Amino acid sequence: MLITPAYAQAAGAGDTNSMLMSLLPFALIFVIMYFLILRPQQKKVKDHAELVKNIRRGDTVVTSGGLVGKVTKVVDDDQIEFEISDGVRVRQMRQMISGVRAKGEPAKESAKEGSKDDTAAK
Repeated sequence: MLITPAYAQAAGAGDTNSMLMSLLPFALIFVIMYFLILRPQQKKVKDHAELVKNIRRGDTVVTSGGLVGKVTKVVDDDQIEFEISDGVRVRQMRQMISGVRAKGEPAKESAKEGSKDDTAAK
C-alpha cells in the first residue's frame, strides 16, 4: 500500500541501532549534569563536613542563622558552645555552622609561644 516491503525490511533491521542513537542524547545529558552539578555539590558537602569536624576552641564561626561568635567550648561531636557577646554563650549544632572566619590557636601552642616571647624580651 503506502510502504513498500523493501523499505519496511530495512527499517526493521536498523531498529536497534536507531534506538541506541535515540538514547545517546539522554546519556550525554546525564554525563554533563554529573560533571556540572552533582560532582561539585559532592565536593562542597565534603568540604563542609571537614570544616565542621575541625572546629576548635578560639575559632570565630558564622552560623547559618547569621550569628557570629567565638567558640569557647566543644561540647561533643554534635554541639559546640560559642560566645556571641560578653557573657552570652550559645550552644549550636555543628552542622548548622556555615563558615569559620578566623582560626583560633590551640591553648598549648599559645602557652609555648608566650614563654618564647618572654624569654626573648628578657
